[in-house]
Amino acid sequence: MKNAEQLSRRQILAAAGFIGLATLTGCGSGEDGGDSKDLSKKQNGAMKEYRAGQQFKAAKPLSFSMLHNNNPVYPLKGDWLFWKEVTERTGITLKPVDVPLADYEKKRSVLIGAGDAPFLIPKTYHPSEVAFVSSGAVLPVSEYVHLMPNYQAKVKKWKLEPELDSIRQSDGKYYLLPGLHEKAKSGYSLSFRTDVLDDLGLTLPTTWDEVYTVLKALRQEYPDKYPWTDRWSTNTPFPCGALLSYLGQAYGVKAGWTYTNVTFDTKARKFVFNGATDSYRQMVEYLRTLVAEKLLDPESFTQQDEQAVQKLLAEKSYVISANPQELVQNYRYNLQKQVEGAKIEMVPVPLGPAGPVVLGGTRLENGIMISSEALKSDSFVAMMQFVDWLWYSDEGQTLCKWGVKGVTYTESGGRYELEPGISLMGSDPDAPKDLQKDYGFFNGVFTYGGSWALVSSSFSPDENAFQDAMTERSQLPIDPAHPLQSVEQEQATLWDTPLRDHVTQNTLKFVLGKRPMSAWDAYVTELKSKNMDQLVDLHNRAYERFSKENG
Repeated sequence: MKNAEQLSRRQILAAAGFIGLATLTGCGSGEDGGDSKDLSKKQNGAMKEYRAGQQFKAAKPLSFSMLHNNNPVYPLKGDWLFWKEVTERTGITLKPVDVPLADYEKKRSVLIGAGDAPFLIPKTYHPSEVAFVSSGAVLPVSEYVHLMPNYQAKVKKWKLEPELDSIRQSDGKYYLLPGLHEKAKSGYSLSFRTDVLDDLGLTLPTTWDEVYTVLKALRQEYPDKYPWTDRWSTNTPFPCGALLSYLGQAYGVKAGWTYTNVTFDTKARKFVFNGATDSYRQMVEYLRTLVAEKLLDPESFTQQDEQAVQKLLAEKSYVISANPQELVQNYRYNLQKQVEGAKIEMVPVPLGPAGPVVLGGTRLENGIMISSEALKSDSFVAMMQFVDWLWYSDEGQTLCKWGVKGVTYTESGGRYELEPGISLMGSDPDAPKDLQKDYGFFNGVFTYGGSWALVSSSFSPDENAFQDAMTERSQLPIDPAHPLQSVEQEQATLWDTPLRDHVTQNTLKFVLGKRPMSAWDAYVTELKSKNMDQLVDLHNRAYERFSKENG
């Protein structure tokens, strides 16, 4: 009952708007980040009254260290307008500890393990934070969100509590401040050469059965070509990770990039092994049919992205996985240069047995860990207020994404336009300036989450149409919270990797016909020998335990 009582008190305070720092620092028990006496010593530079929607400005100049994921596409520059603007608006100077993108996770672990981590550790994807929980190296940030009115307002308004429950640990707390989305955002689907379809009297498919029909017609017209060749198979643990992710949606399973060994069966009200379900098998059978009938290029599962794109541009294929950026900036742009009259369109994810659904859980994005050392700082409250404003307020998110109004962009009626001479991700190849490279805005360390209006403000017309269609679909419930205890987590980790590898390898074997579908039962037996049932039981026990303690 203790957790429930604390939650109730926080809700009451949130309704009151968290008026006054005294209210903020006096609202918690020891489990809410220390008593009022503790936080009263950590108010250096904090605003005495800080509310959602209010500009944060430190009472005195402060600086905080932050791990910075240095993207080679827009390498860090000390003179970015971003740094200057953040300091002018908030009184806070960020001190980035620069780490190359390729080494980010490894370097982050080393710094945390050595006790040398910066206070702020962004660009962390759940469940990466779990590795640092038992050592106490990172804060249970859920105990300090009463200092973050913008964060709490968005959680409440967008009803994100179930998503946050999904990242809680066995102590009921979560250790990552995730990016918060108002709506789930879909990223990938199929694209088709519509001029070729038009010539054959074909229409864009809306279901996977129709995809099959279109591919058959293309194969009949061009018998020496694979109608569909695909990409996103290298540098990823799952071949054709994008394809399997969105195809999995149609069957109601997590596959490809979204694959997890254990998933929740809402009908049975228990966790099951994803790669052994009937729905997963049906998805595999569908792909097996496409490969067997030479409708999908078997090289899709091994080739480099450039090879797949070149086949499309050379008209050796007419169908390929896409995201809205690749559709416009790569496929369409290059096809129009090379093939007269070529047109290509991306379709909403075709429907399958699961109906018009989108897999849940995508309203949380990568987020921020906070070093436990930060709690020792007398400026801890100010730091949390700053994090709240920069990453979670509408104003902070707009700054991080678009920059400074009148300098890098103009806005009217919710429509954002870059100032002349500024490009974003190739939007104006001839522009002398780039929003990311030259100004430091639209940086993945700071730009994620937000209202649908802000998230969609950078969409192309193609992406707007795609997202509008996808947001009309129902979002499947996310897996319920079932945090593992530290010993259980260690055991699960030992079982997880061999099981995942076996699923990956055999998915590919089944799809490519190197193993007959009649061997499916044998494959499931092999999974059992690798502790499949024990892993599922472990998760179900954790689910039952957490439900009983927090029911």
